[in-house]
Amino acid sequence: MTPSQQIDQLIAGLTDWRGKTLASVRKTILEVDAEIIEEWKWMGSPVWSRDGMIAVGNAHKDKVKLTFSHGASLPDPDKLFNAGFGGKVWRAIDLFEGDELDGRTLKDLVRAAIDYNQAKKKEKALAKAQK
Repeated sequence: MTPSQQIDQLIAGLTDWRGKTLASVRKTILEVDAEIIEEWKWMGSPVWSRDGMIAVGNAHKDKVKLTFSHGASLPDPDKLFNAGFGGKVWRAIDLFEGDELDGRTLKDLVRAAIDYNQAKKKEKALAKAQK
């Protein structure tokens, strides 16, 4: 089974608002860039990547959590991040039943994560070339 099929299966198994929310988040993320890939990690977590990890999606009992692996380094002018402020690297968006997530602002955040990943990739390549 491919990672995308595993994510399909996860969403289908979430028959309440969490499945709809995770499906909407997934659709929005994938609309940003055709080169975003879906992965299945940590025994059941959908992951979206492009030149490095962008975000992880998890359905919890009372929320859907979208964790950006380098969220602390990303601009968040629309204040989407509402969790994970205690850490130095990641930030998260906790979505509860009835919450609305603006697709445009999520897409902006995903683009910023891709830009961050690509800049880090270039830095690593430059450092390696200078050795």
